Amino acid sequence: MSKYEKTLDIIFGRWRSQVLYVGVKLGVFDCVTSNPKYASDIAKELNLDNKLAYRLLRALGSLGLLREGVNHDFSITGEGEFLRRDNPQTLRGIALLEEGHEHYALWKHLHNMIKDGKQNAFPREYGKKLFEFTDSNPPYRKVFDEAMSSYSSIQTTWVSEALDRYDFSNIKCVCDVGGGQGHLLCSLLAKYPHLDGIVLELQSAIKNKEFLWAGKMGLEDRCKYIAGNMFNEVPAADAHIMKMILHDWSDDECVKILSNIYDASPKKGTVLIAEHLVPGPDIPHFSKIFDIHMMCVATGRERTIDEYAQLLKSAGWKHANTFHSRSGLMGVVVGNK
Repeated sequence: MSKYEKTLDIIFGRWRSQVLYVGVKLGVFDCVTSNPKYASDIAKELNLDNKLAYRLLRALGSLGLLREGVNHDFSITGEGEFLRRDNPQTLRGIALLEEGHEHYALWKHLHNMIKDGKQNAFPREYGKKLFEFTDSNPPYRKVFDEAMSSYSSIQTTWVSEALDRYDFSNIKCVCDVGGGQGHLLCSLLAKYPHLDGIVLELQSAIKNKEFLWAGKMGLEDRCKYIAGNMFNEVPAADAHIMKMILHDWSDDECVKILSNIYDASPKKGTVLIAEHLVPGPDIPHFSKIFDIHMMCVATGRERTIDEYAQLLKSAGWKHANTFHSRSGLMGVVVGNK
């Protein structure tokens, strides 16, 4: 591909993601299987217009998500399988959230935000910040929660890889601050049988006990859930971990969270910050694009290791080490007292 064609390909990127989104939204990937099915049968099953449905299916085939046969029949590909509702590694929720109309509308404010120096696309568009909007909009909340579960599954794998080199032998209790339904923490408890754990989360996130991972994984005797707000108080633990939490918040807000953790930590306490870490200049990385997404949805940003080290220092911590996943997509910054 020439430089000209590569630039042109970037321009058309949103076309591809919107085609994917509509395919997910209409249920195409839950309808099409590994056995070829005629486009007309797919359209009938999903109550779609026959001719326009074929054109969408053909485009999804061009993206490598479906496989088109010579008789207008389609089957699903390995890539398309990740968009099925029943796939354990489903990306369906992420597609619906990030390409849905709520988030799509935020990007039109990017130009003015960068000119004005105000990181507030959600209030500009909806009059509310992200989490306020989420709590007041049940349909959006449902998609948001599904997407967060998908994100959590992917990120837990990367964080676990990064922590393979971390020594947990002197730690007895780990608190996952803002730990959602406990996917990461329970994965650590399963891997290290000597650990006990605490998940600190808002009441709204942990009220449905059937969704909590401690119950699903048979770890209820070693993992407890505490409803609370990390900006107010954090439970005591030997180590505190945060996965994709600090990137939501401004520097001042991050220092407040880290200070609360410092106050709740013992003399040899540890904090583990799991994030997409921004590498040096001229190194392409997902974090540099994800950072613009954070500019649109929240007050936070993606940061370098040095920037996280400075946040730690401002809250009384010392940057001790940094570990990376095998892919390099995520890392864990370690702070000690």
